[in-house]
Amino acid sequence: MLVNQTIEKLHTMRLTGMAGELENQLKNSSSGSLSFEERLGLMVDQEWTYREDRRLTRLQREAKLRQNASVEDVDWRGGRGLDRAQISKLAGCGWIKENHNVIVTGATGAGKTYLACALGNAALRQGLKTHYFRVPRLFEEIKIARADGSYLKLMARIAKSKLLILDDWGLVSLADPERRALLEIMEDRHGLRSTIFASQLPIAKWHDHIGEPTVADSILDRLISNAHRI
Repeated sequence: MLVNQTIEKLHTMRLTGMAGELENQLKNSSSGSLSFEERLGLMVDQEWTYREDRRLTRLQREAKLRQNASVEDVDWRGGRGLDRAQISKLAGCGWIKENHNVIVTGATGAGKTYLACALGNAALRQGLKTHYFRVPRLFEEIKIARADGSYLKLMARIAKSKLLILDDWGLVSLADPERRALLEIMEDRHGLRSTIFASQLPIAKWHDHIGEPTVADSILDRLISNAHRI
């Protein structure tokens, strides 16, 4: 009865991992050979793992990555221009901790989205808050947010993401409100957060794509100056 009460109290205190491990130990006769410190250590380890798994699941749900990709599954076959050493180093996420950016360019079907999501998953595994947007959808959300009064809330959420992934950049032409929104995003993140841009448009054409020379200079200066290119 006392053990049941202990398990109930652990659940009440939201120590679900410890409660589960205690129940497992009670069912496993071999646990009796372990010392108190060893059994307690197993319970603490299980609680740690349980919380980390829940945290990762929450971060993955909030990130809304387009693909469940991983660096371990990247296709390294020739002709794709991928440097295994470079990608492996980026998977360590040191560039995110240094607030650098990544630019992924290539033809349609080259795997840009997969690679961007793989780096996003690597960040999530390290507990780094990540958000994924297709650029056309992002601009649509910004337009709606301006109309319903949630613009500042949306921009604050974007600004707080340790890693922001902007996919399909360059597919649609930009109107002035979109240019200004993108400049605000890059201004908020410059030197403080990291951004991945994935695009089939060569970097040399980005200035013309943005359209307004002054705004284009400001955006590209904040993006390209410390960017790793793939």
